[in-house]
Amino acid sequence: MTRPNPIPEGLHTITPHLTIKGAADAIAFYEKAFGAEELMRQEGPGGSIMHARIRIGDSSVMLNDEYPEHGSHGPTENSAVALHLYVEDVDAAYARAVEAGCEVLFPLSDTFWGDRYALLRDPFNHRWSVASKVEDVSPEECSRRAAEAFS
Repeated sequence: MTRPNPIPEGLHTITPHLTIKGAADAIAFYEKAFGAEELMRQEGPGGSIMHARIRIGDSSVMLNDEYPEHGSHGPTENSAVALHLYVEDVDAAYARAVEAGCEVLFPLSDTFWGDRYALLRDPFNHRWSVASKVEDVSPEECSRRAAEAFS
């Protein structure tokens, strides 16, 4: 018997796993907002989602419904974590996400670190940043620009 690969095909060593109140609705939203593709879904009691996996670009995100009886809750206001998406066309990705219903937390702009960047919150209280690299900035130049930006 051959030993399976300890890191499953299509996954990375770190894979986000979101708990969401309304996971099925979130999957539909992520398809619309971020072009996600649903890869798999395992249903739990009452049609809830016990485990699902979507792909956005070349990365997977796992997700499940809340199971309060097991201490599993989604964010009620704002997640302390943001999922960062690098994309080819951040202007189009930003417009698509906002059109789908994401709330703008930090508007799309060119940043001192060389990205065109925005921070959004989805209707399920998870934060997503979207960006495209528009300029290579050395660590020294980035530090100089950061000091200028925050002075």
